[in-house]
Amino acid sequence: MKTFYLYILLIATTFFSCHYEQKEKENKIAHLVSEWQGKQILFPENLIFIRYLTDTTDFQIPESDYKVLIYVDSIGCTSCKLQLHKWKELIEYTDSATQGKVPFLFFFHPKDTKEIRYLLKRDGFDRPIYIDLEDQLNKLNKFPANMTFQTFLLDKDNKVAVLGNPVHNTAVKDLYLKQITGKDNPNKNIPKITAEATQTEIDFGTFGKSEVKETTIEVRNIGDNPLVIVDVSTTCGCTAATYDKRPTNPGESLRVGIKMTPKDTGFFDEVVTIKYNSINNQPVKAKIKGNVR
Repeated sequence: MKTFYLYILLIATTFFSCHYEQKEKENKIAHLVSEWQGKQILFPENLIFIRYLTDTTDFQIPESDYKVLIYVDSIGCTSCKLQLHKWKELIEYTDSATQGKVPFLFFFHPKDTKEIRYLLKRDGFDRPIYIDLEDQLNKLNKFPANMTFQTFLLDKDNKVAVLGNPVHNTAVKDLYLKQITGKDNPNKNIPKITAEATQTEIDFGTFGKSEVKETTIEVRNIGDNPLVIVDVSTTCGCTAATYDKRPTNPGESLRVGIKMTPKDTGFFDEVVTIKYNSINNQPVKAKIKGNVR
């Protein structure tokens, strides 16, 4: 019972600040959690998972002590709901803590499969997914309408152990990891994964506005376990990045390609942020500077 009310408090205090509203929301969340915790999730038969919406895969829902179910409906902003780069980070993080024993099940009920295809490819998300055009999963289980509560940590019997979205709420993320690992501090024994850039500052010098500049940043695995880049972002819209998506062993390197297509003249000093499956979420950063004339 103590854990139940801690669960409610962690979720509610994250989202609401007004005391009256917070109390009202806590009551609603308490009712929702009470209704769903321990409830068995039913899956449609003959599921066929795919990758990038083009290729089928032999992936089947495995028997495991825990699994994470992510359902995304067709209402509102799909990209805002998905947050695929955050899911990539959490999956790699969880794999490090559990040696890859927790499957993540993505069920999408999209209004536009082209948008889903674009988002998956844009974010380099190559995990098995299920496109539920008929919304069978939701019809079987009647999920809450609030997207915050359409993600579940399930036990080996497909019963809800934790309700909530861990990429939208760090408190829920901690609850997931605590439940999965059985430890109050699930980070304690996670293998060390550390990376560094072989070059942290690139100077393109002076060049014309019609020129395109390209360079490669190498990210070296200086930890003790496989390194995976999960996302690369830049502070400038005129800079595009590509990166190796394979895991690399300790002592080896991954390549990040940077392409600069200037839109304006003048000096620039931009930052490239490279996120990987880090325990402490410390990304690798590199600077790119130059002068467009």
